[in-house]
Amino acid sequence: MELNHLVPSADGIDTVVLDYGGVLTNPLAETFTEFGMRTGLDLQAVGTAFAAATARYGISPMAELEVAAITEQEFTERLLAELPPGSAAALGGRPFGELWFQGRRANAGLVDFVRQLRAGGYRTALLTNNVVEWRPRWQATLPVAELFDAVVDSSAERVRKPDAELYLRLLERLDTPAGRCLFIDDTAENLDAARRLGFHTVLFENTAQTVREVSERLTAQALRELSNRLGHPLVEDLGRPADGALR
Repeated sequence: MELNHLVPSADGIDTVVLDYGGVLTNPLAETFTEFGMRTGLDLQAVGTAFAAATARYGISPMAELEVAAITEQEFTERLLAELPPGSAAALGGRPFGELWFQGRRANAGLVDFVRQLRAGGYRTALLTNNVVEWRPRWQATLPVAELFDAVVDSSAERVRKPDAELYLRLLERLDTPAGRCLFIDDTAENLDAARRLGFHTVLFENTAQTVREVSERLTAQALRELSNRLGHPLVEDLGRPADGALR
């Protein structure tokens, strides 16, 4: 059964929710590596600086930045304070986000899949931990208005995943229960929080795996409903009873 032949369920999944960084973009590790190459900063030292700033303030600087508790400038200053003297010169007076987003690109394969979902009648939404100052940068990587019925951004909401409040605000914007949503994220902690609220979830590992898993979930749902309407189980191409395939 082709994905574009499916229709959203009357009482099942009808909305697919996606994370931004590392899901709808190239991998975080790739962006981080390019940041190091572009600035000349030692990536191990940057990682150590993040850990030291977290220990000093009792919270990750990224976590505070993503809820707008600190500005991008304050975030940068916290990192530079933990890096070797003279490290600020590596930034060349440019904002951290400008350098970071030079290594951040849209995941074209998943963007195309989102378009297919929407063409098939599914709603799509974005649930992202992000940064106020980076909003023009990340929105420039995606056709946001075309792809999403709702966007919930931690920096605008002042709360971040995996806090349940952010998910509840998304459900309120969509006016739908969690059980009708399938959430895709690359962080297990964020998916655990979503499942506790009743979301269906898929862990993003790579684009092909994610497209396959989401398609299988939606196809299984459609086949299950067809079976219910017919009043008897369907048989898959491999001769396997449909109820064995629709677990």
